[in-house]
Amino acid sequence: MADFLTAFWQSLTMMAPYLLFGFLVAGVLAIFISPQSVERHLGGRGFLAVLKATLFGIPLPLCSCGVLPVTAALRRHKAGKGAATAFLLSTPQTGFDSIFVTFGMLGTLFAVVRPLGALVSGLLGGMAINLFDTEENARDSAAPPCTEDCCGTSERPGGWLLTVLRHGFVTLPRDIARPMLTGLIAAGLIAWLIPEGYLYDLLGAGLRPKLIMMLIGIPSYVCATASVPVAAALIAKGVSPGAALVFLMTGPATHITALTTVWKILGRRSTLIYLGVIATVSILAGTLLDAIYIARATLPAPEMAHLIPAPINAGAAIILLAILLKAAWPQRPRAGTRGAERTAAKLILRVRGMSCRHCADLIQGTLLQQPGVEAALVDWTSGRAEVSGKDLDPDLLRSRIKELGYDAEPAAPV
Repeated sequence: MADFLTAFWQSLTMMAPYLLFGFLVAGVLAIFISPQSVERHLGGRGFLAVLKATLFGIPLPLCSCGVLPVTAALRRHKAGKGAATAFLLSTPQTGFDSIFVTFGMLGTLFAVVRPLGALVSGLLGGMAINLFDTEENARDSAAPPCTEDCCGTSERPGGWLLTVLRHGFVTLPRDIARPMLTGLIAAGLIAWLIPEGYLYDLLGAGLRPKLIMMLIGIPSYVCATASVPVAAALIAKGVSPGAALVFLMTGPATHITALTTVWKILGRRSTLIYLGVIATVSILAGTLLDAIYIARATLPAPEMAHLIPAPINAGAAIILLAILLKAAWPQRPRAGTRGAERTAAKLILRVRGMSCRHCADLIQGTLLQQPGVEAALVDWTSGRAEVSGKDLDPDLLRSRIKELGYDAEPAAPV
């Protein structure tokens, strides 16, 4: 048990200064590059639109669920499938917070190659869609455009500084706190339970471990930042850096729930191209990264850990742990309304498939657009959606939720 706690604390102190700085940068970024501004500027088709979508997406700290309403809004604003796919591929793989954490735990080379992988996959995916999926669907996505309430990036009363601090140290930690803590615990368990070199003996080298990491990463819901300590622990136990990179690319970019929604937003052919591109680029990037480390005869490691005094690392770790624990503590979600003070009926739905706050925001925004709905409250942790209004149509509400890729059943109409 002591080994587990030691590994947990080491991972926390190693990443804390960089993640806190990443939170700050993400807060500043929220003022200049919000999802709303992305929607406004990324309409159109062709290579330039794909390039802009990829470059916009790389620094944004959105997970594979949070990127979905923005992508749906891009389609509603007449963005081509290529640009939408490029944004969908590049955004969840990285963000300023995950780049800083990667630098802090795995070194400069890994921190450079990771966003480059997102850049290449975004460009190739977008151009592949433009070349091979020329049929532009006339149907609009069922998902609503990303709003200020769902993205949490609008400047609120109190000035820009409070907006930066609120987004960087409140909103963003709420999105990643639970997967971040899970990742730290997983890293500690790996360090505690798995002997040195065991994974290398088990998986070997070359293509095999990369394929295994890809098969683990694609269906899993993995946060771009939270996956870094897991990758560092896997490397320490014998997984090659390239195989770890495959996991870091495929895990955040895909998971089962998101893929069902991507299918509805982009269609079957584009979804298959999307999967093929992320799988191919991740394997190639992992192979290249392994070759570089072999040529250098090194392994990923923090290169500047000695420059930060131990007391500062420890203090940053305590602050980060407090932020994550507060953000992970269950909170009652805020209800969305359309100005109604009194409602005549309430319908409670059980929703399956939600994996983060953005899923709940997406469903809540959609419910509020339906006829008769005056208020909606969606809690992703309990899978519960409360809808209030007049002349509610349960079948319509369920169908709208299912169009987003989730399952919904009535629980207790009153």
